[in-house]
Amino acid sequence: MSKQHQCCQSCGLPWDKDPKAGGTNEDGSQSDLYCSYCFSMGAFVQPDWTAKDMQEYAIKVLAKKGVPEMLGKMLTQGISKLERWNK
Repeated sequence: MSKQHQCCQSCGLPWDKDPKAGGTNEDGSQSDLYCSYCFSMGAFVQPDWTAKDMQEYAIKVLAKKGVPEMLGKMLTQGISKLERWNK
């Protein structure tokens, strides 16, 4: 599948880090915009989250993987610029 973006447009996860290679649209087809952690069957897994909520969550996930908090903040600073948050 050819995706126009290099990462999920909700959380910033690179496509090669998504075990399912993308979320699913309502018809079951694969989403070109969102990863399987963020999007399932045409809906966001956390529909009420803001970009700040997503960034805070991503920093926690990265910390569990051994990424220092400062680096986590740097890696997630672009979340608010992703397509989901700019509609």
